[in-house]
Amino acid sequence: MKEKLRQQLINFEDYFAITIGLVMFSLAWTLFIIPAQITGGGVSGIGAVLFYATGIPVGVTYFLVNIILVAVAIRVLGASFGIKTIYSMIVVSLVLTFTQKMISEPLVDDTFLSAVLGGILSGVGLGIVFSKGGSTGGTDIIAAIVVKYRNISPGRVIMYCDVIIIASSFLVLKSVDKMVYGYVTMGVVSYALDAVLSGANRSAQMFIFSRKYDEIADFINQQRYRGVTVIDGTGWYTKENVKVVISVVRKRETGAIFRKIKEIDPDAFISMGSVMGVYGQGFDKLKL
Repeated sequence: MKEKLRQQLINFEDYFAITIGLVMFSLAWTLFIIPAQITGGGVSGIGAVLFYATGIPVGVTYFLVNIILVAVAIRVLGASFGIKTIYSMIVVSLVLTFTQKMISEPLVDDTFLSAVLGGILSGVGLGIVFSKGGSTGGTDIIAAIVVKYRNISPGRVIMYCDVIIIASSFLVLKSVDKMVYGYVTMGVVSYALDAVLSGANRSAQMFIFSRKYDEIADFINQQRYRGVTVIDGTGWYTKENVKVVISVVRKRETGAIFRKIKEIDPDAFISMGSVMGVYGQGFDKLKL
C-alpha cells in the first residue's frame, strides 16, 4: 500500500513538473519568438513558418503534426512515453493557442534579446520535461529515440534536426536576419537544455566513516532507495577497525542524507565527490 501511494506521488510530481516545463516552453514562443517573427526548431518551428505564411495558429499545426508522431513514440519508446507525449501535446497546443490570441506585440523591442530570452525559457522548459521522461513531440521524439540507444546529448540531436526547419523560414520571411536569429535561438535552447539535464542527473559518491554505520546504511538503503556497500577499514592512527559506508546517490538527495547523518552521528566523517557518469539500476542505462 505504501509503495503504491509512493508511486502515485511520484507520478503526480512528474506530471506537475512536466506541466510547468510545457507552460514555460509555450510561453517562450508566444512571448518572445513568434511576436519577433523568429523561427525556432521542431514542430513549433514548422507551425511558426506556416503561421507567418498563412496565419494558421501555431497551436493547431502543432497538434495535427504531433498526432502522427505520437504513434512512433508509443511504438519505439513505450506506452508510458506515449502517454506523457500525448499529455504534453495537448497542454502545449492549448497554451500556444490561447496565449497567442492574447499576445500580438513583442514583449521586448530588441529582436536579438527576444531570441536569447525565448531560447533560455524554451530550453529550461524542455529540460524539465525531458528530465521527467516527457516530450513535447516533434524533433524531441527523434532525440529521445537516439538518446535511448546512444550516449549523445539530446540538445545536440535536436540542434541537427532543426537546422533545416529554421532555414525554411527564409522562403517565407525573405530575411537573412530573421533566419540568423532563429539559429541564435536554437543554440541557446540547446545550451539551456543540456545545462538543465546535466544538473538534474548529477551524482555524488559518498564515503561515510561512523560507529553507527548500520543506522546510516539502513537509512540510505531503505529511505533513499539507494544501494549501499559497507567495507572493513583500519584507522591507521588509532589502529582501530572501522566500517566504511559507500554509496552513490543523486546530488539532490545528499541534503537529506547529510541531515540524517548529523542526527544519527554528529561526529561522522564524510567524504563526497562528484562523479561524471553512473550506470546501472536507479541511474542511467549503459548504452553502446
